[in-house]
Amino acid sequence: MRHESSTVVVLVGEVAESLLSELGRSVNVSVARAPAVGAGQSGAGQSGAGQPRADQPAAERPGWEAGALALREAARRQSAYVIVPEDPLAEVAAAWRAMWDVPGGPAGAARFEQSAAEALAAWRGKRFDLPDYYLSMAAAPSDEAGPDLYLGPLRAARPRRAVVAGMAGRPGQASGVLDALRSLEHGPWWPPLDELIDAARRFYAGGLAQTQPAPA
Repeated sequence: MRHESSTVVVLVGEVAESLLSELGRSVNVSVARAPAVGAGQSGAGQSGAGQPRADQPAAERPGWEAGALALREAARRQSAYVIVPEDPLAEVAAAWRAMWDVPGGPAGAARFEQSAAEALAAWRGKRFDLPDYYLSMAAAPSDEAGPDLYLGPLRAARPRRAVVAGMAGRPGQASGVLDALRSLEHGPWWPPLDELIDAARRFYAGGLAQTQPAPA
């Protein structure tokens, strides 16, 4: 479990740069990003035990690492809320969604297992922890939402920690996110990541999150 004073919130879905800029101008809110590839830092190339390297080329970074770097940056912030638009589970979420595509077949499941194994190894190595909350910018009604790891298995496990923040592409998105931040409810911390991954394997993407089994 995290122990920083700020509430760290990963924003997922269709997140525009204009939305992040507007949120960053809000009182008590800051936006944390992974350092730019090749960005020099003191002791560039050096990292603490178990920490990802900020100077590693993007092509060589595993799927979880940009999110881990962004969360490490978020831990340095002092604002009440820190918005992070990068997630260590982003590749896992993309693979889980692709696994449900009919053409995906066994290859889709294999990709999910590979990305999940990489993320789990990094999590067990204490290279990242999950954020306090996930806020999702839901797809517009005209778009096909499709299976969603955040609003499916993760929300089933912890309904108060995976929340819809608003509709992507609609006016007033920043206001919707800020309202969602003010409305966040306390609740049990996330189960261990390996239990969440196992729940995702057993989750039926066509069902309701509230009606499916979730880790304790």
